[in-house]
Amino acid sequence: MDAKKEAERQLALLERGCEEIVPRDGLLAKLERSVRTGIPLRVKLGIDPTSKNVHLGHMVPYGKLRQFQDLGHVAVLVIGDYTASIGDPSGRNAERPPLTLEAVRENAETYAEQIFRVVDRERAEMRRQSEWYGALSLAETLSLAGSFSLAHMLSHETFRQRYEGGARVGIHELLYPILQSYDSVVVGADVELGGTDQKFNILSGRDLMRDRGMESQCALLVPLLNGLDGRKMSKSLGNDIPVACDAEEQFARLMSIADSQIDQYLALVLLESPEARKEAAERIERGGNPRDLKLGLATRIVEKLNGEERAIRARAAWESRFSRGEEPDSMPSVTLRTGMDIPGALRAGGLVSSTSEARRLVREGAVFAGTERVTEARLSLATATVPAEGLVLRIGRRRYLRVVPEGGEA
Repeated sequence: MDAKKEAERQLALLERGCEEIVPRDGLLAKLERSVRTGIPLRVKLGIDPTSKNVHLGHMVPYGKLRQFQDLGHVAVLVIGDYTASIGDPSGRNAERPPLTLEAVRENAETYAEQIFRVVDRERAEMRRQSEWYGALSLAETLSLAGSFSLAHMLSHETFRQRYEGGARVGIHELLYPILQSYDSVVVGADVELGGTDQKFNILSGRDLMRDRGMESQCALLVPLLNGLDGRKMSKSLGNDIPVACDAEEQFARLMSIADSQIDQYLALVLLESPEARKEAAERIERGGNPRDLKLGLATRIVEKLNGEERAIRARAAWESRFSRGEEPDSMPSVTLRTGMDIPGALRAGGLVSSTSEARRLVREGAVFAGTERVTEARLSLATATVPAEGLVLRIGRRRYLRVVPEGGEA
C-alpha cells in the first residue's frame, strides 16, 4: 500500500464537515506514519456530562470520531467527571452553577448510551478524569497551573470579554482549559476533536504536550450545528433534536428545518461529500422539491440514531400524518373557557410556556387552526367558531392541541 496516497485518502474523508485542522500537514504526517507502521492514531474527545441528555448538535463530533474508527483508529472518550463540575466557560457570560461528582457520574451513564448509538463501543477506550485527578497532589496541581500564564488565559475570548466588562471570572474557571489540556497528556492523544468553540482549549493542549516533551496533538474542529430556528442548537432555546426522544419525534423535527439548512445537515451530520452536496443543491435549483431531500435526510439521520426499522416506521408515520393531512391518533385537549383566545389555549394545553411565546409563534406563521394559518388578526375563540367535536390547533408539524367547548367531547 502506498502510505502517502492512503493518508491523503483518509484526510480527504476527515475534512468533510470540518471547519479547521491545526495543523493540516501535521495530521497528514500522522496519518501517513500510522499507515506505514500499522499503529492507529489515538483520537481524543472529551465528554462533559453536565445534563442527562444530548442533542443532535452534540453528536456532530461523535460522528467524526466514528469516522476515525472506521478508518482503523482508536477512539479515546474522556469522561470529564472533574471538568463537568466546573462547566466549560467557553461562550458563557456568567459562571455555571457547580455540579456534584455524583450528579456528573449519573449523567455520564445516560450520555454513554446515547453516544454509543453513533460511536462503536467495542472500538472505544473510555477513561475518566478521576483516574488521574483523584490522586493528583497539590504540588502537582500547582506545577500544572504554572505551565500557563494569566496573559494566556485572558487571550481566551470568553475570559477576556467578561474580565473587561467587569463580570466575575472565577479562578476555578481558569482551570478548565488547563485540566482539559492535561487530559491529552495523560491519554497520549494524537488528535483531539471538538467544536469550533473548543479551539482555545484544544490548542492549549498542544502547548502543554510540547512543553512536556511530547509530540503535540492535532486539533480537528467542527462547526456548531444550527437548530430548528436557525440559531445554535440548544435545549434551552427549544430548537434542539434530542437523541433520546422517540424516533417519530426526531423525524418530525428534522422535517421542520428550513430548506436553507439542508446542506449544513448533510455536511455535519451525514458527512456527505462535496460532490453529493453540490448535486443536492443543483436539484433544488432545477426546481426539485426540498421536501424530498429532507425526507431522505431525516430517514438517514433517524436510522443512524435508532436503526433501519424504526427509521422506516418514523417516515411512514410522518407521511401518513403530514403528506396525507392525517392528525395524530391522540393529542392533549383543553376546554374552552370564556375569554380564552388561541395563545391562552396553547398555554393551557402545555404547548407553550407563556402566551407571549404563543404570540411570537403566531407572528412567525407557525400556528394553525384546522387547516388555516393563524394571524394576529384572528386570535379569538368563541363557542360559535369551535365545533362540538373540537377545533385542532397546531404549532409547526408536530405539536397538536384540541380545543373543545364546554360539554363537548374531548
